[in-house]
Amino acid sequence: MRIAISGASGRMGHMLIEAVLNHPSLTLAVALDHDKSAGLGQDAGAFLGQKTGVIITSDTAALKDADCLIDFTRPEGTLSYLKACQEHGTKMVIGTTGFDDAGKAAIKAAAQKVAIVFAPNMSVGVNATLKLLALAAQLLNTGYDVEIFEAHHRNKVDAPSGTALIMGEVIANEWGKSLEDIADWARHGHTGVRKDGQIGFSVVRGGDIIGEHTVMFCGTGERIEITHKSSSRTTYAQGSCKAALFLQDKTNGLYSMSDVIAVK
Repeated sequence: MRIAISGASGRMGHMLIEAVLNHPSLTLAVALDHDKSAGLGQDAGAFLGQKTGVIITSDTAALKDADCLIDFTRPEGTLSYLKACQEHGTKMVIGTTGFDDAGKAAIKAAAQKVAIVFAPNMSVGVNATLKLLALAAQLLNTGYDVEIFEAHHRNKVDAPSGTALIMGEVIANEWGKSLEDIADWARHGHTGVRKDGQIGFSVVRGGDIIGEHTVMFCGTGERIEITHKSSSRTTYAQGSCKAALFLQDKTNGLYSMSDVIAVK
């Protein structure tokens, strides 16, 4: 399967390129970056000391040579690539977070033409954690206050993280609620006592933290915590490769990582 990587000069781009190069069923076909990237014109494997023959370019017409684009950039970049993928019939694996409602709608519309896996977190472990949270929310639906804590590196530009949001959505759905109706996004000053049925969010941005998420179910006399910690972006890259292969026989449709790992 011929794979394109966007953000090819960045940290996640490097991780994705290395994962594709090491995968027996994938071939690196295209490496993309924005038009001001210092990496343009360089071999995509230069950071590994390898010559792949794939030169980093900003020309999205190159997507005609790829079966699937793996994208972990930013919403504006992803939406630009989304348009190009529709033009060239290229499938997409989207790990970008921070989309507004219009961006999400654009992805949903594009999925009518090309097959897309769209997930806030490509880690198999995180998606297993979501299933644990769904079960916990079913069992602990009264008498427990829910708090979601997440921490990421200082360069992450959206908050809360996409993973924290989907965690909140999973719990809210199990409670028959909309997350927007019960989320407490920030606390400052005299907030009053905590309201029943809310989901609180706390965010840390600092250093080089890859990603940490903890959901607390706080009851009287006990607290249950479900935590996932990432020590390497490798897990995201490996999950993305798995997602790309999942799309190999798909012509269109919008899928999640639950579909990829066959979690029902």
